[in-house]
Amino acid sequence: MSETILLHFSGPDQAGLTSELTGILADFQACVLDIGQAVVHETLALGLLIEIPAGSEFAPLKAALLAKADNLGLHVRFTPISREALDRWLAAQGKDRILVTVLGRAISAEALSRVGRIIATHGLNIDEIQRLSRRLSLAVHTQAANACVEMRASGSVQNEDAMRAAFVALAQQMPIDIAFQRENIFRRNRRLFAFDMDSTLIQGEVIDELAKMAGVADKVVRITESAMRGEIEFQESFRRRVALLKGLPETRVRDLIGRIPLAEGAERLISTLKTLGYKTAILSGGFTFFARCLQQRFGIDYVHANELEFADGVVTGEVTGQIMDGARKAALLEEIARQEHISLEQVVAVGDGANDLPMLNLAGMGIAFRAKPLVRQSADHSLTQLGLDGLLYLIGVRDRDLA
Repeated sequence: MSETILLHFSGPDQAGLTSELTGILADFQACVLDIGQAVVHETLALGLLIEIPAGSEFAPLKAALLAKADNLGLHVRFTPISREALDRWLAAQGKDRILVTVLGRAISAEALSRVGRIIATHGLNIDEIQRLSRRLSLAVHTQAANACVEMRASGSVQNEDAMRAAFVALAQQMPIDIAFQRENIFRRNRRLFAFDMDSTLIQGEVIDELAKMAGVADKVVRITESAMRGEIEFQESFRRRVALLKGLPETRVRDLIGRIPLAEGAERLISTLKTLGYKTAILSGGFTFFARCLQQRFGIDYVHANELEFADGVVTGEVTGQIMDGARKAALLEEIARQEHISLEQVVAVGDGANDLPMLNLAGMGIAFRAKPLVRQSADHSLTQLGLDGLLYLIGVRDRDLA
């Protein structure tokens, strides 16, 4: 009868360790059932689950491994695995696979502890932890630093809604964001990013800036805030705001281009997405004159926004064509996905307002970026602490991949 042994090596890392140790296993015809390795600050942890062929003795292999470990300065531990434990391991292949991503300017031990406690409380075991951000201190705040840790867990989620709620509550108590997603074929195979524009890709609302030019800022801001909270139907609120811009000179409107800064991390995110071959889209309740400038600057593939009407060199107070409300954004998102022959599961949608929720809920990954409370609570994911480039972590891109 075959024998199953778990080998665990730990100690200083050096080139060639894995080759030398597995070479000994090969000499004794041991079968490797599982393998995992991690290096933290030049210290190795290597685990191998092996099967000793029936009719073979483990003692000679053990002696050879002990000698090699001593030669390499490693500590080795041998743990016999029962048939029952092996059966449990094999059965675990059908369990839920979950990714929990913790993001912030800094990630404290307390934050990691509390996230881990939530994971355990809801029936999951952490199998792997890796840092996705660059080699800076995870616990010391620096102004422009990103900190990100990804935890892979498995098990049977007892109550997914309750676990999400616990993560949301913790993120409100500490300066971190927590993303929860199932590990599946689509997670690293997203193909389209769709963005709202105002207060998402750029730091502000174009219509508010136009309202300042027209001297109606207070009126427009009140309507905008009410609409973003979901208190007024978007199309009605939009028509009210645009009407207040009547008579604003077109030259002044176009002077606004370039005066509203990009959101933090927007340029890095979009340039990386284009490098990686992603399609990108702007689906905005703002205006095309501004969105098309971003399209030209970054090579955005699709732009859909509102067309502000001009006549005799001034704003008429009207828009031409169909207003971009929440339903329209979702319909266009679906149309673009169909045109690109991709599944909606491969779509990431990003926005901050109530009118973005339909497309956030339609996409395989919907992300509320620095959003209003209602939107954060309704979206599957929320990013508040980092810039837009923090979204790269959620699709598995590590800082060192971009170095």
